[in-house]
Amino acid sequence: MIDSASSEAPVVYRLYRRRFAGIVGLVFLNIVAAMGWPWFGPISNNMAVEFGITLDQVNWLGNIVALVYLPTALLIPIIVSRYGFRRCCDIGAIALILSAWIRYAGTAHSLSPNSAYALLIIGQFFAAIAQPIYQVLGPKYSETWFNLKGRTTATMIVAISNPVGGALGQLLSPVVGNTRQSILVLGIMATAVTPFIFLIENAPPTPPTYAGSKRSPSLRSLLRAMVGRETYPEAHMTMRERFDYGIVFLVFGILVAATNSFAILTAQILEPMGYTADEAGFMGACLLLTGIVAAIITAPLFDRVFTHHLAITAKVLVPIVAGAWLSLIWAVKPNNTASLFVIMTIIGVCSVTMLPVGLELACELTRNADGSSALLWFAGNFFGVVFILSEGALRANSSASPPLNMRRGLIFNGTFVMTTAVLILLLKGKQVRKEVDEKKAQMMLDAEMSSRNLL
Repeated sequence: MIDSASSEAPVVYRLYRRRFAGIVGLVFLNIVAAMGWPWFGPISNNMAVEFGITLDQVNWLGNIVALVYLPTALLIPIIVSRYGFRRCCDIGAIALILSAWIRYAGTAHSLSPNSAYALLIIGQFFAAIAQPIYQVLGPKYSETWFNLKGRTTATMIVAISNPVGGALGQLLSPVVGNTRQSILVLGIMATAVTPFIFLIENAPPTPPTYAGSKRSPSLRSLLRAMVGRETYPEAHMTMRERFDYGIVFLVFGILVAATNSFAILTAQILEPMGYTADEAGFMGACLLLTGIVAAIITAPLFDRVFTHHLAITAKVLVPIVAGAWLSLIWAVKPNNTASLFVIMTIIGVCSVTMLPVGLELACELTRNADGSSALLWFAGNFFGVVFILSEGALRANSSASPPLNMRRGLIFNGTFVMTTAVLILLLKGKQVRKEVDEKKAQMMLDAEMSSRNLL
């Protein structure tokens, strides 16, 4: 098929089987890169004893990942714009290897507690560079390599691999030996996964769609377009598009923050109400696993059936998940296990399904896959830090009934999510990128039919 636009040379759009190899590489790199953040949570008490450090210091091994994530996410579109997709992935692989063995160097028994902790922090710093790279680049990879019938599915696969990695990190860290052996295992996995970088190529010889043929716009052009400043025509956003992207930015960020903060605080929320650590873990796993299954089922439907209904989907799912978060204020009480599992299922199905929908809708509104994705994940992590610190500060004291309960934290979480979710009703969400791709594809088909008729 030939694109016969008058101002452009004829172009043949094509798909390559090696696009699936790149998805495999991104998924494995994303999974392992995501393990570094929660890895030390389940072994925090043992870490404090063996390394002679405080629990607050152990917590900062996770906090530093969230903080470094924020500026790194904003730098990724700049690197992609200047040096290309593959070079950005190479930086992530190098950061993974450095994080692995600097952390392990900190396990030497000859080091003082301060020296060992310094190396652990530096290792986590490099891990924080790797994680956002493979998470943010998912929509850009799907745009570069996949056509309209596979883009959302590809985005979904990469998006859910990050929470899968986080869950695996929490499961593996306490069961692979003592703390030093645990750090070694994490280092081995980080090193073993880096060869997957060779499965990821910069771009196909021939693009799959018109959007995939365009050079990645800069983050600066997106920021200028968002505030209504002058930029080049391809990056221009109408006032409606700016308004819609602002809604997606806030809703996506708050929903990701609510999910991440609950995952970290699950035990602290449920155990004061009489639930065991195992029950708290099962509820967290229920949220993740039901969400993954729902995303796997629904993403292909958005590619092939509900291709123009991303905004409608958001208007349906976001109020449902907001209501579920709000209901936890009353549902978190003793002997209410069945209801809590139902609520976790609702939150998981709606929230994880919304991951690829939100990311793809942002690409549609901005025509800037990596820039819009970077800003959305920046919002999720920024609000996540705010939620975790705020809910921790709202924890009841030891004299409360029950002691150390998190009811005020649940009120904060539920009301914040519900208030933000109301904005989704104002979303129009016109899929501009898809319309342009479909128009170009139809032009190619018409040109091909015309050439056949002439023959």
